[in-house]
Amino acid sequence: MVVKKIVRKVGKILKGRRQYLFIDFEFTMPERKARMKDFFAEIIEVGIVSVVDDQITEQFSSFVTPLKFPLLSERCKSFLHISQQQVDNGLSIYELVRKMEEFNKNYETTIVTWGNMDMKVLRQNCLKAGVSFPYNGAELDLSMEYKRFFGDQNQTGLWKAVQEYGKEGTGRHHRALDDALTTYNIFRLVEKDKRYLEKPKPTTIGDRVDFSKLFSEFA
Repeated sequence: MVVKKIVRKVGKILKGRRQYLFIDFEFTMPERKARMKDFFAEIIEVGIVSVVDDQITEQFSSFVTPLKFPLLSERCKSFLHISQQQVDNGLSIYELVRKMEEFNKNYETTIVTWGNMDMKVLRQNCLKAGVSFPYNGAELDLSMEYKRFFGDQNQTGLWKAVQEYGKEGTGRHHRALDDALTTYNIFRLVEKDKRYLEKPKPTTIGDRVDFSKLFSEFA
């Protein structure tokens, strides 16, 4: 009984802390100009970076086996540099959802992605597989935050955005964990700029003292 109470107490403490999950997926894609009946994008690689109190607490990366269209197109393999064998040996969508639920259970969580496609595809994949969507917390599309913050007319690509900061992306573009880490790095840069702009200017002595009144007293 004492152990259960301790576990519940620790759970409440953790739930009061904010976790940011930076998530990136790579998806299947059809051949160019090919018409595949009922085709939809499926997750074939996942990268997750868990950040709590501004510290990375866990990283996760895996290939994922498509459920409905398991054979990758030549275009998909060439563009993403992912092999059929890699996805054949990956997690199932059911195992992926269970893993994502584990990330979600101990904290108040905000999901951060670059663009809105990742969560759209995850929702559709869960629907097609007959499983519940694993998250119920806040979702942040960092590409839109970046667009609004800098007043850009169009959305900027992930690696172009980090290069505009004078930095380079982590690892290789279109690898899920590398892109998730790059998203986290841009998040930190944007948040730092926000704090800088919101910081009020220190008042000067001229702001604090009305010299016209002061001089009139000595006139």
